[in-house]
Amino acid sequence: MNTNKKAVAVVMVSFIVMSFVDLVGVATDYVKSDLNLSDGIVQFISSAAFLWFFVFSVPTGLMQARFGKRNVLSAGILLSAVGLILPFLSYGFTSVLIGFSFLGIGNAIIQVSANPLLISVSGSEKAASWMSLSQFIKSVGSMAAPFLAGFLASQVGDWKWTFVVFAVVSVLSVVLLYSVNLKEDKSGQLSNTTIGSCLNLLGNKYVALMVLGIFLIVGIDVGINAVSGQFMIEKFQMKPDVAAKGRSLYFFGKLIGCFLGAVLLTKFKPRTFLNLTSTLLCAALLVFAFYPVAGVSVALLAVIGFFGANIFPLIFTLAVGNLPEKSNEISGLMMMAISGGAVIPPVMGFIAGKFNYTISMLFLLACAAVIVLIGLTNKSQEQEVTA
Repeated sequence: MNTNKKAVAVVMVSFIVMSFVDLVGVATDYVKSDLNLSDGIVQFISSAAFLWFFVFSVPTGLMQARFGKRNVLSAGILLSAVGLILPFLSYGFTSVLIGFSFLGIGNAIIQVSANPLLISVSGSEKAASWMSLSQFIKSVGSMAAPFLAGFLASQVGDWKWTFVVFAVVSVLSVVLLYSVNLKEDKSGQLSNTTIGSCLNLLGNKYVALMVLGIFLIVGIDVGINAVSGQFMIEKFQMKPDVAAKGRSLYFFGKLIGCFLGAVLLTKFKPRTFLNLTSTLLCAALLVFAFYPVAGVSVALLAVIGFFGANIFPLIFTLAVGNLPEKSNEISGLMMMAISGGAVIPPVMGFIAGKFNYTISMLFLLACAAVIVLIGLTNKSQEQEVTA
């Protein structure tokens, strides 16, 4: 299948909208300060956004089998826009929870639909490369949120205008989606697709391990963002604002990793690249957990982001590429596994409370080691996706 570059460009815009869910992290800090919330209560904001990946991902896979990926993707984007505008119109803890629930539901739908749609319009030969490029674009959007919120807070006097900007971009992206002749691959749109057929795929060892891989890499990603600052504050008595810069370096490392991955995956097989980057991610996490110099530890966050950047798109591409006739079901299961971002950080917090943050980082290392094993043990069960 040849690549429709205009269609690819339009679908890529939806990955910018996909990044808007990362506004949750920025908004949590502002909302806590504005509404004088406790640490425990404010964490419900993140839960309000990410809980819905577990609930809506599989049903979304069924909806796109019936209505098409572009139509379902557009619905998800519009739901995100509603979730963004609600806290701006009525600002309070309840409205923020409701708004971020809509944002989470919409984002779950976007992620289920946008990824297989991109593979469909880009052609299987370069799917892994385009998927990595999409994560690069998503990382740009993620990095923009805190800077935009800070700019609007200082120049306009209200950070909440960020919601309006993102809502407008969301609506415009829907207009763009229908501005091109976008032909979807219909191979995954089977009339007998059910929730049962989706969940039954977990009985396939190959699919189950790939879903576990997504669960773990998303958990690592969210866990690093949630806990790395507290880890460095505890270990090095680092000031919070200095520790926060490490998070920016982490996103920068992901940005560079995604861009370089998009280039390298035109030459390397996805399986080989997955095994290499997941192994190097383990090494980076191990050094980060024990290195005694504060400045080096901050820099290592960029290295962790760099090596972990392509694991999500690689696992997704391999799974869908091996079973294209089940693309909707697999997409739903993969996005359901994003709930790992809501499970692994609390486990890290529990471990840190019982022991310390170094032990919680070793838990992330264990998660990364499992991903390495998944890459090695699943090789014999798939038909390799050629790059």
